Amino acid sequence: MLPRILIFWLSAILTTTTVQAQSWPERPVRIVVSQAAGSTPDILCRILADKLSTAFGQQFFVENRPGGANIVGAQAAAKSPPDGYTFFFATAAALASNPHTFKNLPYDPLRDFAPVSMIAKGPFFVLANPALKASSLKEVIARDKAEPGKMAIATEGSRNFTGILAGWLNRKAGTKLVEVPYTTITNGVQDAITGRVQLISLPITSAAPFIASGELTPLAVSSLKPMPKFESIPPIAETLPGVELVGWFVLVAPAGTPEAIVQRVNQEMNKILNDPAMRERLVELGFFTDGGETVAATGKFIKEQYEIWKEVVRDIGLEPQ
Repeated sequence: MLPRILIFWLSAILTTTTVQAQSWPERPVRIVVSQAAGSTPDILCRILADKLSTAFGQQFFVENRPGGANIVGAQAAAKSPPDGYTFFFATAAALASNPHTFKNLPYDPLRDFAPVSMIAKGPFFVLANPALKASSLKEVIARDKAEPGKMAIATEGSRNFTGILAGWLNRKAGTKLVEVPYTTITNGVQDAITGRVQLISLPITSAAPFIASGELTPLAVSSLKPMPKFESIPPIAETLPGVELVGWFVLVAPAGTPEAIVQRVNQEMNKILNDPAMRERLVELGFFTDGGETVAATGKFIKEQYEIWKEVVRDIGLEPQ
């Protein structure tokens, strides 16, 4: 049996933690975003922050910490006190791809964060210049195999999402598409429209106006299921089984944040994300959601994605820098 003094000590800790969690939040809560103000992730986070502010009766505010391929924001969040007053609007890059594309990170994506909730997933489209006269990814693959290296695809660089996706397509399809990196992807878009490059990969919100205008032809989407409002665009996996590579966002907190606070935020995130109006707003932003899910499911997802990106980076031969 435990000594009485130890039982008393444990009971006191549990009681104090419970009281703190019930009274939380007593001051504004910060959500760190590793993207610039006005970016799509920033817009989504601000929508969620407003909803959380209403739910908890205390301000949830967004702090933008862009730069360094999401590393600046991730480090700032990871090193914050685990008191329930800092959360991180984490990207797939921050938690899943950076660990395998950088030799040294100033944070550990699995040890330094406590999972809170899922948020949303955002697939990418593979698009072609209409002059290519290709209506499917299968046609592009066949054409490249007939004339290897004749087609180019615009990317944001080999270590960014679009570059990794292009590399994986080449690996899985056995193609030799030439990857052309752009510091500013808007320049890549213009080159894809004018035909200087034949292909490009873009997030849905960026691609939508060019699809509507007919300037770019959508060939496939990087998720396993078609996106709402773009149901006619088939998944890459229909042509290359098993290929799924989507951007995603999860809410995490510094490791050691009280579990009771984590659970309270998880419950509210589920209410927010399961609201039909919020789901529709996410679709408008180019995302889809299955709700906040559970804390355990969120943690499992992060670990699985960490391993998936590790495999993808290895498969395409991308050396960490």
